[in-house]
Amino acid sequence: MVFNLQAAVAEEALFRVYTIGDSTMADKPTDGGNPERGWGQMLPGFLSEGIKVENHAVNGRSTKSFIDEGRWDAVIHKVQPGDYVFIQFGHNDQKEDVARHTDPGTTFDANLQRFVTETRARGGHPVLLTSIVRRHFDVDGKLIDTHGDYLTATRRVATINDVPLIDLNALTHRWVEDLGDIPSRKYFMWVAPATVPALPEGKEDDTHLNIAGARRVAAMVARVLEEEFPAFQPYIRSYDFVVAKDGSGDFFTVQEAIAIVPDYRKGGRTRILIRRGVYKEKVILPESKINVSLFGEDGTILTYDDYAQKKNIFGEEKSTSGSATCYFYADNLYAENITFENSAGPVGQAVAVMAAGDRTVFKRCRFLGFQDTLYTYGMNSRQYYEDCDIEGSVDYIFGWSTAVFNRCRLHNNRDGYVTAPATPEGRTYGYVFLDCELTAAPGVQKVYLSRPWRDYAKAVFIRCRMDAHILPVGWHNWNKPAAERTILFAEYQSVGAGANPQARAPFSQQLTDCSDYSIEKILAGKDNWNPLTDPETLVLERR
Repeated sequence: MVFNLQAAVAEEALFRVYTIGDSTMADKPTDGGNPERGWGQMLPGFLSEGIKVENHAVNGRSTKSFIDEGRWDAVIHKVQPGDYVFIQFGHNDQKEDVARHTDPGTTFDANLQRFVTETRARGGHPVLLTSIVRRHFDVDGKLIDTHGDYLTATRRVATINDVPLIDLNALTHRWVEDLGDIPSRKYFMWVAPATVPALPEGKEDDTHLNIAGARRVAAMVARVLEEEFPAFQPYIRSYDFVVAKDGSGDFFTVQEAIAIVPDYRKGGRTRILIRRGVYKEKVILPESKINVSLFGEDGTILTYDDYAQKKNIFGEEKSTSGSATCYFYADNLYAENITFENSAGPVGQAVAVMAAGDRTVFKRCRFLGFQDTLYTYGMNSRQYYEDCDIEGSVDYIFGWSTAVFNRCRLHNNRDGYVTAPATPEGRTYGYVFLDCELTAAPGVQKVYLSRPWRDYAKAVFIRCRMDAHILPVGWHNWNKPAAERTILFAEYQSVGAGANPQARAPFSQQLTDCSDYSIEKILAGKDNWNPLTDPETLVLERR
């Protein structure tokens, strides 16, 4: 198998959601740290990748101007059977200018009716939403309605046409009023002067949402979808924080999200979604940030290009440990569907991930590099890798940890060594590979399964398929004859062109029984941890 470093192509959408409306729903630019967001911009962070959201809402548009400018025609021609169209207007239909004004009961209703009728004609599902509330309090702390009959008209059109209605005005009214005047400002565009480059003079805006406000309103919509729309129920996702390069999340970088995670949070997990994109950053999960789950979308890549001989700011070599793209020191890390890459190339030691925490799980992740790609650093760390792709050339899985690799693909991009364990003396297990596949790039012909970084190294391959790039001798002693008496290098029922039990190095073993190599036994430790059944680590439920 040849790995492609480009972002993976996402599967075709199960259905699409087209959002049409005004500035409270629209995508907003992020230049200069602009904190304004529309709730439609944040909605994808609450949906799995099977649902695609196209946000066509635009600042300043009413039902009339949205139609007159040809924006509705551009949307309706895209709608396919089974798609949804979310319709939220009213803020700008109130405006008195001829280009935008409509009247509730006549022209406003007629435009909503057109959206509904034409969506259904295309086999789509229209959903009407009332406008979100403006933050306008009276002297008694009560929220004053500013939308009047436009709310009534939206509800009326929904009732007459038997169209689902999300009464977002009622939901946001209750939320903002319960917060009160001053506390609710932190969700709207109230910006102090000289705090945001995009708004040097500051701003006091009671209509438009900031990042936190837009996320909160999008969460309200997602909750209604989960409770009242069966088609959406399997695809609603709940994350504590979202990282996104396009501004649709709470943060632009992974490290920003990690920084906000409470230290030693023992009452629950902190779940972070990293949306599709290439994030060039050094990521550090400190020891205090326990119980963190990182989820990636297809095409989520964390990358950096440090390497051991690269100089730091003091002119010193960074070293192998200093070269990593990601450092994971905290216990109970769960990571899923993320590519971890060191992009330095074949320049010596260049680590993609340095994992040190105990009870660490990686599922459906990719680890890309050349030499020393994956550093299982923690001497007392237990690690579990499931359905992962790990790529490199020399010692690209190395370190002290006890680690199980279940159904993983180990891909050599050059000749070299798959593993270099440094198992501490007295440990029952080191590296165990279960039902893995060992592949190589074209032209790669001379690869060893392992060599002992330390004298008590342990590496066992059970029921693994090995291509012809694995040398017949299989194992290397790293020119340490004495280590041949203390290491454990073994196989059980290897298959494929690279499986050659008769020719293997004499210091290796061919096992006749693998009953001691179950995941439960290998990783049990003193607390009987089992990543296959432990919901605290495996995160069986995301909602």
